[in-house]
Amino acid sequence: MIFGCGYVGTALAEQLLAVGVRVGALTRNTEKAAQLRLMGVSEVVIADLDASTWHSQLQGTYAAVVNCVSSAGGGLDGYRRSYLNGQRSILQWAQGRGIKVYLYTSSTSVYPQDNAERVDETADTSGAPPTGQVLCESERLLAGAADFFDAWYVLRLAGIYGPERHYLLDLLRSGESVIPGVGDYLLNLIHRADIVRAISAALANRQPETSGIYNIADNQPPTKAELVAWLAEQLEVPSPIFDPEQVSPRLLRRGGRMPSRRILNSKFCETFEWQPEYVDYRAGYAELM
Repeated sequence: MIFGCGYVGTALAEQLLAVGVRVGALTRNTEKAAQLRLMGVSEVVIADLDASTWHSQLQGTYAAVVNCVSSAGGGLDGYRRSYLNGQRSILQWAQGRGIKVYLYTSSTSVYPQDNAERVDETADTSGAPPTGQVLCESERLLAGAADFFDAWYVLRLAGIYGPERHYLLDLLRSGESVIPGVGDYLLNLIHRADIVRAISAALANRQPETSGIYNIADNQPPTKAELVAWLAEQLEVPSPIFDPEQVSPRLLRRGGRMPSRRILNSKFCETFEWQPEYVDYRAGYAELM
């Protein structure tokens, strides 16, 4: 049962259906619901995740739950509705239903570390921004319900890119010559296909001793400037300049720049004998181009 069939959830559903897994889904989008039904999803419910009305609408039995919901919008309140209240609602529904494994996609934005620090799952998250604190609280809700499942996983995803989601590539293709902000910080990335592979690996494992929190990122984060310069070279266009005087609204909320850290994926790689297919941005973007 997939809760939140957006960019990642839809790709996951497609992959699971392709190998014969019966899939149910919850979405708040009627157009997405129609798309999921056409894909072959057996049970689709249209509802707000943080409500409880959908509990009685789901009729099927499921061995696994994947919560990969995205924010409902509306700033911090939207985060609380989607990530915190949504998690609480799913856990209430899941208890006593024979769910074997519960997987939640969180974010590496829970980490406040900077200055190119190497960050694994033991890193302190107490200094996370308010949105990151909401995600941490949602993670703790799942950990607190661990006894209801054979295994539980929190996958903290790095910056997601892939088909139809490549903002910097779009900027260069449009001929943009100036990029707001600075380019000296590391970008931790993960291709959507590798997220789906990681989720599938965890769902197939289901061993209690593997339960816990994992970082999902590729192997080599570039600086933003390195990525932009490489993309420009591949496209054979002039490389844009960065303008620190221009700051996007998203970066403005973060003090004008993103934190620079190196997210380590070794725990997941070693536990599940997994490696990203797109080991770095070159492999992923080369295919997109």
